[in-house]
Amino acid sequence: MKIAFFDAKPYDLPAFEKYGKKAGVDFKYFETKLNRDTAKLANNFDGVCAFVNDEIDSYVIDSLYEMDVRILALRCSGFNNVDTEHAKGKLRILRVPAYSPYAVAEHAMALLLTSVRRIHKAYIRSKDFNFSLNGLTGFDLYGKTVGVIGTGRIGRVFIDICLGFGMRVLAYDKYPQKDIDNGDTVRNAELVELLECSDIISLHCPLTDETYHIMDEANLSKCKDGVIIINTSRGALVDAEALLLAIKSRKVGAACLDVYEEESELFFKDNSGHIMEDDILARLISMPNVIVTSHQAFLTEEALSNIAEATVNNIIDIRNTGMCKNEI
Repeated sequence: MKIAFFDAKPYDLPAFEKYGKKAGVDFKYFETKLNRDTAKLANNFDGVCAFVNDEIDSYVIDSLYEMDVRILALRCSGFNNVDTEHAKGKLRILRVPAYSPYAVAEHAMALLLTSVRRIHKAYIRSKDFNFSLNGLTGFDLYGKTVGVIGTGRIGRVFIDICLGFGMRVLAYDKYPQKDIDNGDTVRNAELVELLECSDIISLHCPLTDETYHIMDEANLSKCKDGVIIINTSRGALVDAEALLLAIKSRKVGAACLDVYEEESELFFKDNSGHIMEDDILARLISMPNVIVTSHQAFLTEEALSNIAEATVNNIIDIRNTGMCKNEI
């Protein structure tokens, strides 16, 4: 099978080449994203492999269908960038529902530790041989309450990590998982209680109509003064403008962001030689209590291998049996 691989990065190739060759799947790599202007590159291919910031709207879907492309293999879990309704009867949409939950959960904790212990500031200072400790005072995570929104695989791993630090956990999920509630260090809670009682809030839920801007002005106002917000899930879970205002008013004490609502034209590429036109992101990055990483929480060798293997297996399942357990 021939698959057009869009938004290809150097770190994608080793794992996809490994599993593709084993399964007889030939990937053609394109650095450009899949969108209205580039869909024509998929001509003469059996399918396309896309990522989170590719734009797969009705126009792209129709273009692919007219070129006899029948498989859309997403190498990610989220699919909010795909017009799934329009794709019905035209494209078989496959995804990777889970890869390494440890990669994302560990990155969330890395961001939190970096923020509360001022590691990023100390690193920059020591490069200038400045070993002063002034302004580097942090606080213990032990005994703090962390609110975890979303208790899927990643959320659960993050909860386990927090318990290892001696933290208390309030967990919120649309479908509460009773088995994680021990009535002591981990409790299921309503969203309002979580917002009002958490010292730290970490987002691990999918982006849906219900979770869009779940951290908006109203919900941020319910939080403790000085709360820390962590988002390693989907950018649009957080209203960035509301977050900016909450930081300026000191309602939010710090923010750790691996995703951003308007990231599609910014993340995954070098913009250092360009003027930042996104004023909100520019102001967030300029703040000393905000850490932004460029959607890299998934980026571990283990996760990349899992993603490639699962994506190839999805394609092979469709080729061999016409069925795939990971079809949307």
